[in-house]
Amino acid sequence: MIPPLPDLLLEPLVRAALIEDLGPNGDATTRAVIGPHVSYSARLNSREPGVVSGVQAAVIAFRLVDPALRVNVLCPDGARIARGDTILTIEGAAASILSAERVALNFMGRLTGIATLTAAFVAETMGHKARITCTRKTTPGLRLVEKQAVQHGGGSPHRYSLSDAILIKDNHIAAAGGVAQVLPGARDRAGHMMRIEIEVDTLAQLEQVLATGGADVVLLDNMDSETLTDAVRMVDGRLVTEASGNMRLDRIADVAATGVDFISVGALTHSAPVLDLGLDF
Repeated sequence: MIPPLPDLLLEPLVRAALIEDLGPNGDATTRAVIGPHVSYSARLNSREPGVVSGVQAAVIAFRLVDPALRVNVLCPDGARIARGDTILTIEGAAASILSAERVALNFMGRLTGIATLTAAFVAETMGHKARITCTRKTTPGLRLVEKQAVQHGGGSPHRYSLSDAILIKDNHIAAAGGVAQVLPGARDRAGHMMRIEIEVDTLAQLEQVLATGGADVVLLDNMDSETLTDAVRMVDGRLVTEASGNMRLDRIADVAATGVDFISVGALTHSAPVLDLGLDF
């Protein structure tokens, strides 16, 4: 069970989306055709199977538009749903429900899609210790909720920002002059709570990292499964291992079998399809 985020953090995201959608004059269509005293009951239904995420954002959307709306959650974040399942119900002013509908669906469709894709990747690691994790390849402004959606799907969030950890990539190594230059300096500047990860592309680079010392995690980038197996054997438990690059769903089982600790997948947040949801009166 993933604990919910504080509403204080989510409300600004949802409020900004509502302001964008309502525009300077509000919902012109609803004002023109729905009387203010018309009440209705609506159901937010799934039109395909998946793993739910974004319920919290959807509830906030309805309540920001109209605090009097009564929202009942039937399938919480992280729940598995089938086609036709009702995720939540909304009762109250029809005009308010209609004005909040699109923003609620946008959040839920996007985030449920991420959670569903993540769950598919996680399923491919069954029987192995590898954990699926995401990256910083997120929608600007939505990283917090997209990474939470990854967790709802059974994945791990990785870094939330550049300030969370030291991750030395190939361009850092090139700019600094080599592995021997970056690792000692990083360790000297890192606080005792800060972990250091370094990216390598070859076993020769990995050997240099192991000889130099100072890293906590090694990112094994764009290696085939045979090379990953050799890399894990070389590390021999001295570092946490993370495989990355070209991590398609059809090769995750093979990658997990190499013995790596983590598999990072950018597609979880940059290429997840939106799950088809609908609001039915």
